[in-house]
Amino acid sequence: MSERLPTHLEIASMIRLAESNGGSAMVLGKGERDAGTVLIVHVFRGGNATLYERMPQLDGTRPFVVSKAQDPEKPYEFQEYLDRRRRQDPDIWILEIDIADPERFIALMPR
Repeated sequence: MSERLPTHLEIASMIRLAESNGGSAMVLGKGERDAGTVLIVHVFRGGNATLYERMPQLDGTRPFVVSKAQDPEKPYEFQEYLDRRRRQDPDIWILEIDIADPERFIALMPR
């Protein structure tokens, strides 16, 4: 049996965590119920988006790190990137959070 929490439960907990910290969250793309990869898109009050992805580390942890930031001059490129990732991996989950302090939110995530 895997030690990993099924992805749909992880997503549900992230939504509740965002809401309990005064923000909101919405699933933009559902992936594989039990083992899909999770991408977190952070926006705050309609501002520029930042993408967080889990990146494996040498010590075995998998923290969320910034992998892409929206260019204010070319906002469409961010969505194109998400669309491309979705085509490459249909099992991917995309969760958008609207919260003031994304670093604090990400720090609360299990590694």
